[in-house]
Amino acid sequence: MATTERMLHKRADVEEVVRRYYRIVSDLSSSEEDLRAVLAPDVEIVEHPNALVPAGAMRDLAQTLEGFSRGKALLREQEFTVHDVIVDGDRAAARATWRGVIGASVGPFHEGQELVAHVAAMLTVRDGAIVHHETFDCYEPFATASA
Repeated sequence: MATTERMLHKRADVEEVVRRYYRIVSDLSSSEEDLRAVLAPDVEIVEHPNALVPAGAMRDLAQTLEGFSRGKALLREQEFTVHDVIVDGDRAAARATWRGVIGASVGPFHEGQELVAHVAAMLTVRDGAIVHHETFDCYEPFATASA
């Protein structure tokens, strides 16, 4: 396989892992094992400060799986629409829109409330799995149950 062909193949592989990751996270019927299949054991996920996580967060695999389960318990629907994935080597920049619908009133949220975030993310893929994900989530204004 020529060098250019290998590079194109690798680019397609990285893009597919990123798109599969967002499909798994979107699917409320997906399992922790589905998510583990696209995350490296030493994955590091950095969430920059936003409306839901004001201090930001850094998560390892166990913390990511815990958050994955918590999100499924809170939401009755969710979807990531991936608009762009731009690949350079083993790195990808993704632009997406996330929409989630709250399943039951809890904390500051009320049942049926829709949340929307515009997402920009940088991901690194190694051996078919995400090893680093840095996300910048910009939430549209939302009312809280106490407002």
